[in-house]
Amino acid sequence: MEYKEIALMAFSSLQTNKLRSGLTMLGITVGVFSIIGVMTILGALQNTIETGLSQLGTNTFQIQKYPAIMFGGTNSNKYNNRRDIDYEQATTFKRLMGNDAKVGLEIVIGARQAVYQGKKTNPNLNLVAGDANCIDNNAYTLAYGRNISDEDVLHARSVMIIGDGIQKMLFESEDPIGKEIKFDGRNYTIIGVLELKGSAFGQGQDNFAIIPITRFLTNYGRLRRSINITVQAPSQATYQSVMDKAIGAMRIARKLKPEDINDFEIVANDSLVKQFQEFASVIRIGAFVISFIALITAGIGIMNIMLVSVTERTKEIGIRKSVGAKKSNILTQFLIEATVLSVSGGLLGILVGVVIGNLVAAFMSAPFVFPFDWAAIGLLVCSAIGIGFGFYPAYKAASLDPIEALRFE
Repeated sequence: MEYKEIALMAFSSLQTNKLRSGLTMLGITVGVFSIIGVMTILGALQNTIETGLSQLGTNTFQIQKYPAIMFGGTNSNKYNNRRDIDYEQATTFKRLMGNDAKVGLEIVIGARQAVYQGKKTNPNLNLVAGDANCIDNNAYTLAYGRNISDEDVLHARSVMIIGDGIQKMLFESEDPIGKEIKFDGRNYTIIGVLELKGSAFGQGQDNFAIIPITRFLTNYGRLRRSINITVQAPSQATYQSVMDKAIGAMRIARKLKPEDINDFEIVANDSLVKQFQEFASVIRIGAFVISFIALITAGIGIMNIMLVSVTERTKEIGIRKSVGAKKSNILTQFLIEATVLSVSGGLLGILVGVVIGNLVAAFMSAPFVFPFDWAAIGLLVCSAIGIGFGFYPAYKAASLDPIEALRFE
């Protein structure tokens, strides 16, 4: 009963100074929000990747000039200075791989617009230069029509496969097969339409078109065009052996000497997850440092406010002591006040962080997630801050001499 009364008195004191209590809580809220929001976003994105969202098809990896995820700085110069993977190297690689794997070639450029009979799409389409294996190796399915053939590539025909997004924008009420469509002022005959794939990370995966890679190189030139090569192993059992052979074949195609290091990147599904985890670790460390500084600052704010409160309530403390309040009672009351301020701010920070973090994740088509571990850590840290930074003011209040306190004006 005694502790219940002490707790009620602590809550009553906080309610008396609502504005001061709210502003004190705000510092804790900002600190907790900064880390919970970041952890929520990263957790949602990581769950999306680890549950199967991938740029590549099954048993598939990619050979390209740049890493899948690249940080700025000096490393970017290293990759920029690499030779492009040109068409001759890519076709040599494909020949060396033979029937051991399904090899696809592709180049992607963005910000394109399609036009059909006066109707225009937004200028946000991707144009993909590919071959017969481009669709399968990137986990797309042909809805109807036909795929790009080896003859289309050999003769650089002006044919095109369109994604579901283009089909809905320009051909909602008619069959697009055999129709002519304009891309960058050039005419292409539509030969196929892809099935809907949806969006990932807030970006649609259906607003693009595919043309034969040779037609692309003819129309847009070969200068500064690095080809991405996708390689699909027949099975998971042969995946590693196919990758080993692919590295050797690529070194031959690039004419590398035995002592030369690889001047190309191997990007696989597991490497995408690993690179994302490395990227996420850097973000987590940054968020932790920012939150730590914010929480320490908020803790100092709590101590300052509690010291002011002790000064303002000196006479109240003297009266309570004169009617029998123990030193431990006063100490407990002020510790409860400091802890309630800290934990309340932490709870509000967790709520705001989870809500905003999941709104950002939803915008990128990632699932809802609640970072239970970080929320628990946040509450423990807030409790420690409340007790740690509130102990000195509480001890000072508990140590006041009742006679001197009663004389205070």
